[in-house]
Amino acid sequence: MKRFFKPIEKDGSSAPKKPCLSPEDGVEEGKNQKEPTKFVTWNANSFLLRVKNDWSELSKFVSDFDPDVIALQEVRMPAAGGKGKPKNYGELSDDTKALREEKQILMRALSTPPFGNYRVWWSLAESKYAGTALLVKKCFKPHKVYFNLDKLASKHEPDGRVILAEFETFRLLNTYSPNNGWKEEENAFQRRRKWDKRIVEFLSQTSDKPLIWCGDLNVSHEEIDVSHPDFFATAKLNGYVPPNNEDCGQPGFTPSERARFGTIMKEGRLVDAYRYLHKEPDMESGFSWSGNPIGKYRGKRMRIDYFLVSEQLKDRIVSCKMHGRGIELEGFYGSDHCPVSLELSKPSSYTEENQVSN
Repeated sequence: MKRFFKPIEKDGSSAPKKPCLSPEDGVEEGKNQKEPTKFVTWNANSFLLRVKNDWSELSKFVSDFDPDVIALQEVRMPAAGGKGKPKNYGELSDDTKALREEKQILMRALSTPPFGNYRVWWSLAESKYAGTALLVKKCFKPHKVYFNLDKLASKHEPDGRVILAEFETFRLLNTYSPNNGWKEEENAFQRRRKWDKRIVEFLSQTSDKPLIWCGDLNVSHEEIDVSHPDFFATAKLNGYVPPNNEDCGQPGFTPSERARFGTIMKEGRLVDAYRYLHKEPDMESGFSWSGNPIGKYRGKRMRIDYFLVSEQLKDRIVSCKMHGRGIELEGFYGSDHCPVSLELSKPSSYTEENQVSN
């Protein structure tokens, strides 16, 4: 295990460059630190593997960008609770020797700089599948954290796909949206349709706080969001063609998914932060997912990881960036997704924040 982590140096040089101190640390929290403004979302494609194989590079990225909030998807760690016992979907399992060792690896990693400066919430599946996590700097305390779209106190969404944090002036929704699949089956087309319907219902709920929705949303909205539109539009699995033309093509790029996503954005009055700033195609770093470098998906890329923000926040968008480049997965840190970041300007005044929250 020692090879996975860099030891903390005596002079503290491995600590974050811009530590976030809370009142508990003996430092008064300034007005400029009232709410998070820097965010990262990333589908880790197994957080444990990233810790084991890519931790040094990932730690440097987090230290350099210094996000206030990190939203993770596809952490792929099982929830606590052995066979025949109640599950605790907010805790990592340690029910076997192997799982205890894996939990120890993760918790040790999250206690080292720069991650020791964050509090972590988990929403996990019953097996090493899906799951999400939310890391928030300890000086930014959400008022409430939910793990489902219905905002029920103790319920977790199936497969740990949702973490919803309410801050004073905004809500942050982290989701790992289900893949559409290739067929008209319960765990494919039907599951995705139900998910999209529930998202619309969630967005229709009255709230006086704007929303930041981030995560792997598993859809590319427009042709500009994929590297090879014709390839993805005609993709098939083992030659199968769905009976409805609207369901044909690569999961995440079918006409039906893209149309529903457009409806979701319209109904929720949401702005795609990346596309708001970047109107032109970027074949080098304009995608968040990349196919296997070996095989027919080499060089085939999609933008399926997003920051969507309520319209009232769009004028505060400073930057939204894909941190991966090229077809060799530079900046992907071992995953098939790269991190995506969002930076907002601070509200113009404390009064403005109160106007949003009251």
